Amino acid sequence: MNPPIPAPDALPAAWGWFQGLLMLLFPLHLLLMNAMLGFACVSLYALLKGGETDRRLAHELAKALPAIVAFAVNFGVAALLFLQVIYGHLFYASSVLMGLFWLCVPSVLLVAYYAVYIYDFRFESLGKAGAFPAALALLLFLAIGFLFTNNTTLMLEPSRWGRYFGNPHGTLLNADTGATWARYVHFLTSALAVGGLAVALFGKWKIGKDPLLGERAVGIGMHVFAMLTAAQLFFGLWYLVALPKPVMRLFMGGSAPATVLLAVGTGLTFAVIATGFLRKVGWSAALTVPLVYVMAFVRDAVRRGYLEGQFSPETLPVSPEYSPLAMFAATLVAGLAVIAWMLKKTAEVYRKTG
Repeated sequence: MNPPIPAPDALPAAWGWFQGLLMLLFPLHLLLMNAMLGFACVSLYALLKGGETDRRLAHELAKALPAIVAFAVNFGVAALLFLQVIYGHLFYASSVLMGLFWLCVPSVLLVAYYAVYIYDFRFESLGKAGAFPAALALLLFLAIGFLFTNNTTLMLEPSRWGRYFGNPHGTLLNADTGATWARYVHFLTSALAVGGLAVALFGKWKIGKDPLLGERAVGIGMHVFAMLTAAQLFFGLWYLVALPKPVMRLFMGGSAPATVLLAVGTGLTFAVIATGFLRKVGWSAALTVPLVYVMAFVRDAVRRGYLEGQFSPETLPVSPEYSPLAMFAATLVAGLAVIAWMLKKTAEVYRKTG
C-alpha cells in the first residue's frame, strides 16, 4: 500500500504557466550544465596531456569555467523553482527522506565552485598540480548530479517512501533500482557529449585568433561529442528498458505524444551522430539545441508516466493571485537584460585580452 501523498498547495495561476516556464528554462540549464562538465573534463584532459597547445587550451577553458558554473546554477535554480511549484508536495517529501544528503548539496556546490576558481586563478603557478582542484570540482559536480537523480526519481515513487520506517535518518537514496542508475548514466553521458560540442564551439570561436588552439579544441570536442552521442544509443535503450513496464509502454505506442517525442528524439540523435563524425560544428549545434528540448519533454512524459493514477498537474487547485507571477516576469526580464550586459562586457574583455 502506498503511503499517503501530501496534498498539494493551490497555485496562484493555472499550472500551464509554470509548466511552460519549467520546459523553457530547464533545457537552458541542461545546456549550460553540459558545457560546464565538458569544459572541466576537456580542460583536465588537456592539462594532463601536456604540450604547449594543450596547456593553453586547458587554461582558456579554465578561465571560462567560473562564469559557466554561475550561469548553470542560476538557470538550475529557476527550473527547480518551477518544478517545486508543480510537484512540490512530492519533491519536498523525497527531499526529507534523503535530507542528510540533500542538505549537503549547497555546501558541496560551494566547494566545487571554489575549486573552479582556484583552478582558474592559480593555473600558471600550480602547473600540473592544477589537476587536483579541477578533478575535485568535476567529482563534486558528478556527485551533485547523482543526488539530484536520486531525488527526482524518489519523488516519483511514493510506494518506496515507506522505507523511511526502516531508515528514519535522512539517508534514504533511490540507488537500489536499475532505472535510477540507467537514468544517471544516460544523462551523464549525454551531458559530456554536449559538453564536448560546447568545447568545439569555443574552439571554432578561437580559430581566428589562435588557429592551433582552436583546431585542437574542435578536434577533441567533436570526437567526444560524436563518440558519446553514439554511445547514447546503447545507454538510452538501457534506460528505456529499465523503466517500469507501464511507463516504457507509453513510448512504444501506448501514448501517441510520448511515442512521437521518442521517435523525434531518436531521429535527431542519428542526425547529430552523422554531423558529429563529419565534424560539422554548426550543424551539430543547430540540431543539438532542439534535441535537448525534445529530450526534456521526453523526461516530462516519463515523470507523468510514473505518476499516472496518483497525481496530475491538471488537478492542482488554483487560487488566483497574479501579482507574484507578474513580479517574477518583470524580474526575469530585468535579469535577462543584466545577463546580456554581462555577456557583452565579458566578450569585450576577451576581445582585448585574446
